[in-house]
Amino acid sequence: MSFDRDPFLESQFKSGSITVRDFVRGLLLSERFYNGYVACNSNERIVEQVVGRVLGRPVYGSDEKRSWSIVIAEQGFSGFVDAVLASPEYFERFGNDEIPEQVNRTLPGRSQGEMPIYQRLPRYGESWRERLIRDGLMLSIDAFNKISRPMTVSRLIYEKPKGRLLKLWLLFLIVGGAGSLYLVLLIFSQMFTIR
Repeated sequence: MSFDRDPFLESQFKSGSITVRDFVRGLLLSERFYNGYVACNSNERIVEQVVGRVLGRPVYGSDEKRSWSIVIAEQGFSGFVDAVLASPEYFERFGNDEIPEQVNRTLPGRSQGEMPIYQRLPRYGESWRERLIRDGLMLSIDAFNKISRPMTVSRLIYEKPKGRLLKLWLLFLIVGGAGSLYLVLLIFSQMFTIR
């Protein structure tokens, strides 16, 4: 998306003044990434996000998650980013000029590969999502489904509405029923009237 882009970093990268590694560092330390990922997640969730996107693999268990979380606590987020980008694993896999990508996406003997990191790890965790719902800044899935479900004839007939909608529904049934009865009686009276 256009608002996710950083034109300044892109221009530096395109002109060759920075390496892919510097470009990745700039993106991770950008205000957009900070507000969208770092500010709304715990340290352990940040570790999952950054390791998944930068090293291209899931975190190797709670010990690795905890050790990287300690780095964040002691050196801050920028220290953590620098430590990941300076790790031997990053240099062996991507060096300075290869774009980080998910490793082991396709596994031999499996008909389907692993789910991509960005799909497996949504931007923020359940605790942040619950806070947004509680503060009224986001709809829950149930609330969204209630709002977004289109009004259909079958819903009007088979689902009993509540509150004001129930009163409106009953009024519509009474008026519609009375109108239909009047129309049927009018037709019968016209059919059987002798002239």
